Amino acid sequence: MRYVPENPLIVQSDHTLLLETMGPNFRPARDALVRFAELVKSPDYVHTYRVTPLSLWNAASAGMKVEEVLAELEKWAKYEIPPNVPVSIRQTMGRWGRLKLVADPRGLRLDGDEAVLITEVCSLKPMQNLLGKRISDTSVLIDPGNRGEVKQVLAHAGHPVEDLAGYRDGAALDVQMLHETKHGQPWGLREYQKDAVDAFFGDSVAQGGNGVVVLPCGAGKTIVGISAIVRLGMKTLILCTNVTALRQWRAELIERTTLTEAEVTEYSGETKDIKAVTLSTYQMLTFRKSRNDEFVHFGLFDRENWGLVIYDEVHLLPAPIFRAVAHLQARRRLGLTATLVREDGKETDVFALIGAKRYDVPWKDLEHQGWIAAAVCTEIRVEFGDEDRMRYAVADDREKFRVASTNARKLPVIEELLAKHAAEGDRILILGMYVEQLEWLSRKLGYPLIEGKTPQRRRDELYDSFRHGHERVLVISKVGNFSVDLPDANVAIQVSGTWGSRQEEAQRLGRILRPKGGENKASFYSIVTRDTVEQTFGEKRQLFLTEQGYAYRIETR
Repeated sequence: MRYVPENPLIVQSDHTLLLETMGPNFRPARDALVRFAELVKSPDYVHTYRVTPLSLWNAASAGMKVEEVLAELEKWAKYEIPPNVPVSIRQTMGRWGRLKLVADPRGLRLDGDEAVLITEVCSLKPMQNLLGKRISDTSVLIDPGNRGEVKQVLAHAGHPVEDLAGYRDGAALDVQMLHETKHGQPWGLREYQKDAVDAFFGDSVAQGGNGVVVLPCGAGKTIVGISAIVRLGMKTLILCTNVTALRQWRAELIERTTLTEAEVTEYSGETKDIKAVTLSTYQMLTFRKSRNDEFVHFGLFDRENWGLVIYDEVHLLPAPIFRAVAHLQARRRLGLTATLVREDGKETDVFALIGAKRYDVPWKDLEHQGWIAAAVCTEIRVEFGDEDRMRYAVADDREKFRVASTNARKLPVIEELLAKHAAEGDRILILGMYVEQLEWLSRKLGYPLIEGKTPQRRRDELYDSFRHGHERVLVISKVGNFSVDLPDANVAIQVSGTWGSRQEEAQRLGRILRPKGGENKASFYSIVTRDTVEQTFGEKRQLFLTEQGYAYRIETR
């Protein structure tokens, strides 16, 4: 019977992996697991991972072999690996590449490596209206208009499709990368950014062009997108989370490439221009006059001959846009994100319609190289006052979370942190979910608030004032979770969050990870009410960052 006491991993027959955190081999084992498994929970001494079909397909699409996965499990396992696990992993990873979509003079063709596989696909009820004529034992014709939906249905049925059908080239775009910005600062792509673009295009620009690049906040995902535009040289549509992000993209494109202001435009509420590179927002594209009306601006996808569509923060891609994306499979598609975690469980749809994960780098690797700031994460647990404790006791489940999140006793802790970091000259973001709480804090502390109703011009003014050091503290609602470039922010104080949202936790830490001068350090605080549902949800929020190697120091007040 195998027993290797120094090994930290216990592999269970249900594909759950238990990883002990206290031994010397925890870190290398963790770094191996994140390539093909998903973190489920992370208490102090034993982290739980699960091997899933999607985690294995992403690993396979990124070039990882079955033998590598099994070798890593064998290398770190404390006990014998249950015999069903290697068999299941072989079968699941082996599905990648068995079905291929290829171009055919008659449209598209779905090829299987066995006749029985194509027979099974043809018998699936959701596929009945998507398939054309079966032309051989192992091939069936597909209408090009059904390309996305076929991949989506089959992925959910456990049959990932490798799409080799190629792309329709868009209108040519004459653009080069500048070796120095238009302000005269020399710059160039970092090695991992070059690797990300290479991985996206694969063996050739002609054949490559779909998938997701995963990089930490502050690591330059925008630069990867710009480099992809330059390498492809085709008309591009870029979709962003908000107008602030849209304008940051526009500024970077004009600053770092030969594109002019006249060639890079926005399709937004204020202006609806379409040019060589057009930027819009998810909110704009999902606008409709009423719940039963059609989406007014979906026609943007087909209005121009796009060669590339970039989905910034692709983990936030709204569900209605999946319908449009399903019909865009002949366009090259690049998803950019810091985390593929989606709280709505639609990771499989991103996989099928945008593409597999092409490139991923652990956050801590870039931290060690100095490309992102080294962050210290601290959870501060506070007590209730008597009045709030009683309100919490009689509240229903949803209200309990609100009462705990807006606990008034968080204020003295915030004031203490502000005093400490102000004395050190730090630049501070106070982040929260409940606008009433943030309005109260803004009044009490005397710092400006940015929330959903803040006009875009006022937001831009405050962000700019913060960047130039005129404002050293901003209070920001959920509108600041994504794509806000505040490079000098090095302290974040999270006072409330969206339930157990792992993606929000990662994005909020990301607000302060842009590389800094000097010690290149950042501080992330999460203030929660102890022994409440907020503390429980806080542990769930921390999962993704724990998987990336961050540890939360716990303080009690």
